[in-house]
Order: sequence, then structure tokens, then C-alpha cells
Amino acid sequence: MGGFWNHATEDPDYLALVHPDGTEYRAGDLHARCNQLVHALRSLGLAHGDTVAAVLPNGVDPMTVLLAAQQAGWYYVPINYRLAPPEIAYILRDSDAKVFISHERFAKAVAAAADEAQIATDMRIAIGGVPGFRDYDELVAPHPTTAPADRATGAAMHYTSGTTGFPKGVKRPLAAIDPDTSAELFTFLLGLFGIGPNDGNVHLCTSPNYHTAVTTFAGNALHAKHGVVFMDKWDPEHALALIERYHCTHTHMVPTQFHRMLQLPDDVRAKYDLSSMRWAIHAAAPCPVETKRKMLDWWGPVIWEYYAATEGGGTLAPPDEWVKYPGTVGRPWPTSEVKVTDDDGNVLPSGEPGTVWMRMGAGSFEYKGDKDKTSKSHDQDGFWTVGDVGYFNDDGYLFLCDRKSDMIIAGGVNIYPAEIEAAILEHAQVGDVAVFGIPDDDMGERILAIVEPAPGVAADDALRASITQHVEGRLAKFKWPRTIEFMEELPREPTGKLLKRKLRDPYWEGRTRAI
Repeated sequence: MGGFWNHATEDPDYLALVHPDGTEYRAGDLHARCNQLVHALRSLGLAHGDTVAAVLPNGVDPMTVLLAAQQAGWYYVPINYRLAPPEIAYILRDSDAKVFISHERFAKAVAAAADEAQIATDMRIAIGGVPGFRDYDELVAPHPTTAPADRATGAAMHYTSGTTGFPKGVKRPLAAIDPDTSAELFTFLLGLFGIGPNDGNVHLCTSPNYHTAVTTFAGNALHAKHGVVFMDKWDPEHALALIERYHCTHTHMVPTQFHRMLQLPDDVRAKYDLSSMRWAIHAAAPCPVETKRKMLDWWGPVIWEYYAATEGGGTLAPPDEWVKYPGTVGRPWPTSEVKVTDDDGNVLPSGEPGTVWMRMGAGSFEYKGDKDKTSKSHDQDGFWTVGDVGYFNDDGYLFLCDRKSDMIIAGGVNIYPAEIEAAILEHAQVGDVAVFGIPDDDMGERILAIVEPAPGVAADDALRASITQHVEGRLAKFKWPRTIEFMEELPREPTGKLLKRKLRDPYWEGRTRAI
């Protein structure tokens, strides 16, 4: 029987996790931590099907909460620690979070968010000092380290934005099987890449834990009895040093990270032994063909690509198949079906682009609290789409030729313009605004806002500065426009629909993908 809890019981001394500060946690230690947390939160009244939300930095703490939730029958909602307080509060309310766990690093934001979301004071828990939060260690320490009774399968519920800009939780029914069986089944994802259990495998976690892929790959690595090494923040040379030090065998990255490693001086790149790395898996944003070729030249045939979303997946492109069909995101997983249709739902022949739809066996999900969005994203056959456009070639390989019409992908992070436009339009001197992504050689895309000033308002640097100051506190910093330009009148149809493509297309002329 698989699952982290069984591995830790049978072999408590193997290295399960390395915290960003270098602290090493043996499996027995991590097991004890997650068991204590289950007992502690149950003592507060957390019941099967309830939600625990967290704003935490990378390392042992988010994995402790995940492992606790997965064996206690709870939903775990990891929240982006870069969000502004109102954005965190929205997710707390929308997810029906009963317990909110955070860290003193984010004290100001989470304290304000907890107040706005009206989280009960005894259900606010902090690692370190956060005003109005109870101390994590004091709460957990009195509880036993033994396995809890009535164990039940829980799940992560990640939030993903829609075209309206309002995040929605991707919620799946909790499996009516024991946690050990469920955990073992979920390691199928690693198996798609040929990554087996045990075998001395070590996963390098390079990105923030609130991303779906990070939670999934790090969690599944623990359940497969792999060690997991966490970075606190991205640093290209430090990543190479960790691969060498811990003999990391697999990792999950985004193309921007490839790009920044390739920018390291040759002598820096050459001084690290990367021979242990066997699977460098990437997704989340288009990877430029030349960037991937350079990575293959440097690391060898270990660069694997897949296409999926928080909602599910997907397709897979092993390195040898990608070399044969450069730019492809691969063929469907054995557990998935993928189709490309026109606007009427007709399946299109190879070579013709259309909407990409996916279906994963009998798996299902809903956008929590949004039946309309759930319905619109599914067809009558149970396929779902996130609005991407692509086509199959004659050999059954999927190529993506467009993204969701307005979505910006910067450094692998999905950013939705509607939310930014709404915030900017609250500025008294703004008459209209269009926000979209333009090419950026480092991040893939950067955010551009084209502003139509209100009548009588000067289009000058003072207005730029005022708009930037206005969005501070309303939006997370990564959503702030990096460039603000002015236009006397934005192009709109008689119906009022913004003709954003007219504004965006000149920036992308001659370029079909980022970088």
C-alpha cells in the first residue's frame, strides 16, 4: 500500500523534505506533524468536508497542511501570498474556509484579510506572530503524534480565474476510498513521465506552493516516497546547486525559469553536476522552440512538456517526440481524451484550429458556487474547456496556436485583464482602459494598460503615477501594469464591445508565441 503515511510508518528515517533554510525533515517527523495538526483542528470542530485555507511560504508548513487535509477528509485551499488583502478575503469567503493558517511573513495582509472575511478569531492560526491569530505551536503541541481515527480522503481545491477576473475554486467530490489508496492512485501523474515510486528519486520544488502543479507534483512525490527539496524563491544558480547537492532527479518548471538559467554565464553553468536530473517537466506557459532546444542541448533528453489546467488534463510530449514535432504539447494521456471543435461543437480534422476540449475518464469537477460557469465550460459529453485554441497534426500531436482570448501569462502565472481593468476604472481621472499582454523576452509577456483619460484630464506622467498608486493595495503587485500608454479614444463596437485585438495585434506582429 502506498501513500506517504504508510511509507513514513514503515521507514520513518528516510529524508522526506528539505526546508528552504536547509532544515531536513525525516519521514517520521513530517508524519508526526501532520497527525498532530489533524488532532488539533478536529479539536476546534473542523469536520469532514470542511475547508482549511492557508497563506504560507514554501517548505514544511504547506506540506503539513496538505497531508493533514488529505487524511482527514478536508478541502485544502492554498492562497497566493502575493495577493492583496481584499483578494485573499474573497477566496476565504468564497471557499467557506473554517480555518485560516498563515505565517508571520505575511502578517499585515492576512490580518486584514481575516478581518474582512470575518474568520472566527479562534480559527486564525499563525506560524510566528500575527496580531489576532493564535500561535500554531501552542495549538498543536499538546496533541498526540499518533494517526487519527476515522481517516478519510481529502483534496486540494485550487482557485483559478475566469474571464470575468473573479477566482473560482475547482472543486471535486471527495473520494469515498481510504486516504492511502487515494494517494497511491494519484501518483499516476508521475507514472505518465516514467517516474516510479522509491528508486531514490528526489523532487526539486522551484515555484510557490499555491500553484496547482506545485502542490500536485510535490505532494505526489511525497506519496511516492521521494524526497522533496524546496526553494523559497527562484534563483537560477541556487537551483543548479540544489540539484547537485541533493542529487535531484525530477523538477517542475516554467519556461521563464529555463530562460533565466540559460542566461547564466557559461562558467557558472558548467561548474554544477546535473547528471542526476532525469525529468525536467515544464508547463503553464508556451515554451519558445529555441529556448527548449538550448535546454535539451545543455541537460540532454530530459525536458518533458505537458498541457493541462487546474481543471485537469491533458497531453504529454516526451523529449524525443518533441524533437520530432517541435512546438507540440504532445498527445493525450492514456487516461484522457482531447478533441478540437468549431464553434458549433463539430470535431475538426487535423490541421484546422478550434477550441480544445478535454475529458478525464469519469472524473468531474465544478467551479464552486458558479453553476453557470461550470455548465458553460462543459459540453453534453462531459468534455470541458478553458478556451484555448489549437489543432492536431496528422500524427495526432496537439499544437496550441492561441490562448484564452485575453489571458496574460507572465512567468508562468495566469493574469486576467478584466480584474485589472476594473481596478483602474475606479480611478476618477480614467475614462476607459484596455489591458493586455505584450511580448517580453524575460517573462514571456508583460502587462500593458492603454488608458483613455477622462474628459479634460491631461495624459501625462502625473496621471501614470496616480494610476500606479491607485492600484497599489487593490491588486497584487504582479498584476500591476508595467507600461501605461494613453489614447484619446479606445476602439469599441457600436454594442460597446472593446476591440482589444486592434490594440494588441501590432505588438505581436510576426510573433506567434511569447519570447
